[in-house]
Amino acid sequence: MSCVLVLSNKNLEMESPFRPDILKGKVALLTGGGSGIGFELSTQFGKHGASVAIMGRRKNVIHDAVSVLQCLGIQAVGFEGDVRKPEDAGRVVEATVERFGKLDILVNAAAGNFLVAAENLSPNGFKTVMDIDSVGTFTMCHESLKYLKKGGPGKDPSTGGFILNISATLHYTASWYQIHVSAAKAAVDALTRNLALEWGTDYGIRVNGIAPGPIGDTTGMSKLLPKEINNGGAESVPLYKVGEKWDIAMAAVYLASVAGKYINGTTLVVDGGLWLSQPRHLPKEAVKQLSRAVEKRSRAEPAGIPASKL
Repeated sequence: MSCVLVLSNKNLEMESPFRPDILKGKVALLTGGGSGIGFELSTQFGKHGASVAIMGRRKNVIHDAVSVLQCLGIQAVGFEGDVRKPEDAGRVVEATVERFGKLDILVNAAAGNFLVAAENLSPNGFKTVMDIDSVGTFTMCHESLKYLKKGGPGKDPSTGGFILNISATLHYTASWYQIHVSAAKAAVDALTRNLALEWGTDYGIRVNGIAPGPIGDTTGMSKLLPKEINNGGAESVPLYKVGEKWDIAMAAVYLASVAGKYINGTTLVVDGGLWLSQPRHLPKEAVKQLSRAVEKRSRAEPAGIPASKL
């Protein structure tokens, strides 16, 4: 994509509510930062003053993403690597620090997903998603610790860095054909809380998460809600509409900035209330009439109190 086209598309975006320098001087490393939600986070972090390093498995995607970021005037660099491999994680963290001198923000956005019934999911397929989402998240955190902790290279002796884990709401109840991702994201949420406790106490590192709802123009949306599926869900979902990548990025900027300095161990749900939704079994117009009929009937019926034997 040419810089001319990138800059022309810039005018179509929503304006940020945050100051453009709110992340000035920060260095952010984002896994999965070259596409989808991860790329929007990379873009908005950069637009708000951060230097950005992105990590991913596909070299061409990383190259294209970095080119776009640089067209926007963002200091950006990309590294090919797989979060499932500790040697890759360590190499990318070290390269980021070598390039920018420090590391302030780690975003774990790399993920794997597909629709599959539990009985058709192989143990290897289950393990693959767990390795990317859960083990990969922990591996990146582990390799980044020495640079994120207070007093680390380029760090104030009293203030640590920030970790953001991209999660989901699938495991809050249960989700059809998502047993692998539900298990993986439940583990990610547990990592978020436990690292917030341990590393927040010992090293001054804040650890939070974001659980996105359905986000338009993403691979996740096209895989999990393809056009062949039409479940008529709009009627039962609060604020029903498909979210935008911008929504997730603004939440991330807030959590990563000084505005979120007292937030630790929390996974922020950004889904328009989707996970709260239940089917509407009775039209609103019929509620009053039915309620009166039920109340009248209940008053007319015997109370059901057994007669006294005294």
